[in-house]
Amino acid sequence: MIAFALYGATAVLCAVMALVVLRTGGAARADRRATGLALAVTALWSGAVAALGADTTLAWSLEVARNLAWIFALFRHFANDGRADRLRLVRQVVAALMMAEGLHFVLLASSWGSGQIETSALLGMLVAVGSLFLVHNLVVGASPSSRRLMAWNSGGLALFWLFELNLDTIAYLTGSAVFGLDILRALVVAAVAVAFGIGAAQGSSGLTFRPSRTVAFSTLSLGVLAVYFIAMVWLAGGAARMAGELARLTQVGFLLLAATAALVWLPSPRLRGTARVLALKHLFKHRYDYREEWLRFTGTLASAKESGAGLHERAVQSLADITDSPAGLLLMPTPDGDLALGAQWRWPDAEVPPRALPQALVRLLERHMLIIDLDEVRRGIDRFGEAELIPAWLREEPGAWAGVPLLHQDRLVGFAVLSRPQIARRLDWEDFDLLAIAGRQVASYLAEYASQEALQDAARFDEFNRRMAFVMHDIKNLSSQLGLLARNAERHAENPEFRKDMLLTLRNSADKLDALVARLGRYGSRAAPAAETVDLGALARTLATRAGPGRQLEILGEAHCAVLGNEEMLEQALTHLVQNAFDASAPGVPVMVEVATNGLRGTIAIVDAGHGMSAQFMRSDLFRPFVSTKEGGFGIGVCEAREHARAMGGRLEVESREGVGSRFTISLPLAEASRLIAGRAAGRLPAIPTDEKAA
Repeated sequence: MIAFALYGATAVLCAVMALVVLRTGGAARADRRATGLALAVTALWSGAVAALGADTTLAWSLEVARNLAWIFALFRHFANDGRADRLRLVRQVVAALMMAEGLHFVLLASSWGSGQIETSALLGMLVAVGSLFLVHNLVVGASPSSRRLMAWNSGGLALFWLFELNLDTIAYLTGSAVFGLDILRALVVAAVAVAFGIGAAQGSSGLTFRPSRTVAFSTLSLGVLAVYFIAMVWLAGGAARMAGELARLTQVGFLLLAATAALVWLPSPRLRGTARVLALKHLFKHRYDYREEWLRFTGTLASAKESGAGLHERAVQSLADITDSPAGLLLMPTPDGDLALGAQWRWPDAEVPPRALPQALVRLLERHMLIIDLDEVRRGIDRFGEAELIPAWLREEPGAWAGVPLLHQDRLVGFAVLSRPQIARRLDWEDFDLLAIAGRQVASYLAEYASQEALQDAARFDEFNRRMAFVMHDIKNLSSQLGLLARNAERHAENPEFRKDMLLTLRNSADKLDALVARLGRYGSRAAPAAETVDLGALARTLATRAGPGRQLEILGEAHCAVLGNEEMLEQALTHLVQNAFDASAPGVPVMVEVATNGLRGTIAIVDAGHGMSAQFMRSDLFRPFVSTKEGGFGIGVCEAREHARAMGGRLEVESREGVGSRFTISLPLAEASRLIAGRAAGRLPAIPTDEKAA
């Protein structure tokens, strides 16, 4: 009763889904009518099983018709791309499957017995396996968009034929028809019908069948598995017919033989490689699947974090993977123009001399972009005169198989030596073409890597030169100050006040030289300067005392302003600015130093009434080294002052007008405000009350 209800419901569901497919399926889809026909025949079969039972002649006949209809529907799925030349092989497979399924009518016409049941089950197994092959090719060979559109249809077909394969296998092994799985069979058929109904509701654009090398390999693998499976079933059935100890001995012996063969075959890369070479040689026009090779090639070059190897080792590996070479060497140019060992991948025992390749061979490789087949060189074949230039160590190395020049803009940046693959074969035109293209890509990576290293070295030298320029600027200022002092001493040596000022100036100059020596000791270290409390008012007064004779430095603003900074760096920056202010001002005109508090920051400004600067100069050239408005100036002082201000966490601001003067202001965070903010962030100080915030 349950079987009657299930098969009756399945018949109705299949009929409804047939109408859905015929009405809602895209008109451009070639499988629409065939799928609707298959669902209609399935509905008739389900109705016959519900009314008469599964073991009647009508039910068996409709089951065969159902299978034929589903095979035809599967074939029409391949026709969605509209190209008959791609369907030639599929047509042959479908014709063979339909012929095998049609033999069931011959069995139905003969007397029904145990032998016919086994034969019918064997035919069903063959049809199911072949149909699963076609479903596999349908899915894998389609474009990504087509694969998404046909997901429900292909899933339904796979479920249908997989269940039929299991039923026929059980029937063959037991030797009798299977009627105990009727309920499950009805549910499977209903699920298949629902899947096709959902698939019909999807669009039909982009359906294209694109068979690939992967499809062929997968089909070949499935074919081997199917042959193995059928052989297992046949042998198991034959062993089951044997009696007594002979049957058990046969079964155990076959099991041990199969296990031994699997253990010997599966771990052997040589046997797998042999099978791959034979398949590529006899089944395909091209050896390589270029898409997969290029994806693997670029993935190897870019996998620095995953592999942990350097770029040079990954460059060798990327080329070796193309030809299945287990190891490789990379020879890199030396300053003398020869090539020496730069990196090795899985070839630690290679004996490479310091002068690995001569310059003459390098020039020949650059001129002809020649990939060297070392086996041909050993046989005496010489194409462009390279044979006599190949060094003895490379000829005598038995594992050396191929040499790939790495050319970047017709310049040799490396030479890769690939070891012999486990499956002995000769290099052919396809190897040469692919290795030549891959070699150029590797060369571009190596050239870019070398350029980045050169830029880093240049940046380090630039940093060193910039710091030395700062030192030269400071030495120039000290030299000018001491020269002025020596000239004045010739005229005022007898003046006691002058001698007093001269001693003070000499002491200040000695202090500056000591500070300069200390700075030179710190150059090369990128550590940030230690933060300390600096009184801007006291620093301004110190600058006034060091102004020197004939120069007047007036102090304005607050007498005390404690900021966070580095006293030595801040004094050095202000000394540059004060010196520039005096140089820009007329003789006898004072320079002002203004100390103020602005919010949470303290400021110290150097103000002069000199000739000023244009807006264009301030925007483009003020902070550029070696650009100055002074005759013979280095153009370093303002640049160094800004760098010192930034290093202390402050900033340098400039205001200037031509003919009016300039104002350079250094601002730094107030020491007390910084401590309060740091303490509140660490949770050591209470939060500000709401009323205080409002106030």
